[in-house]
Amino acid sequence: MSSYVRPSIEVPVFRDAHGAVIEYGNRWRGSPPEDTYSVDTHPERFAPLHAVADALIAHLQETYDVDIDEGVDAADDLLRPAFHDVVRAVRIRPNDPKCASLTLVFTAYPGIYMHAGLLHDFHYPVCGCDACDSNWQAEADELEQQVFATVSGNYRETIERGLRPWVDYAFTYPDGASSGRSRSQDLPAQRLKDAKPILRDVPDGWDSWPRSTSAS
Repeated sequence: MSSYVRPSIEVPVFRDAHGAVIEYGNRWRGSPPEDTYSVDTHPERFAPLHAVADALIAHLQETYDVDIDEGVDAADDLLRPAFHDVVRAVRIRPNDPKCASLTLVFTAYPGIYMHAGLLHDFHYPVCGCDACDSNWQAEADELEQQVFATVSGNYRETIERGLRPWVDYAFTYPDGASSGRSRSQDLPAQRLKDAKPILRDVPDGWDSWPRSTSAS
């Protein structure tokens, strides 16, 4: 069982034009108003994600047999450049080639991008517009869940057969699962080519990370 504990975070409070507290995550009881789409009133509500990512990096470094590469150049691991300025990037590489690496990219938005394994990026948040009504807690839950699924060997990447194959991912969690797919033609061709022989060696998914001898 992981010894990770989310850091204590002072929850930011935001108010609307009438002074009422905005309860992000519970604003709409039906469809969002049309004028809330593509409007991002308080992106700073996601700032706690940086503290959560910091804590995850520290935990992974202390607990597992990994190498850490830090520098904005690590953001090049992303399949596509971050939409917002990169303020920090950390690559965490397990010392076992059958384990998936993770790269956490901190953006000025503020948000987190995560590159997991070889062919997939994940964004927290995916969208911060008022209509989507996401909050930092839900995004942190998903970030932690997907990080620990990767670390525990419950993350799988697959390139299907065919001329234009689908590229799939799947996470398995203690209480469920999530998955998705993208078109191979939408991915960098060289990345796809390089990934094929590696993923063939892990047909059942990436292995769990080796623990640090000092943490065992």
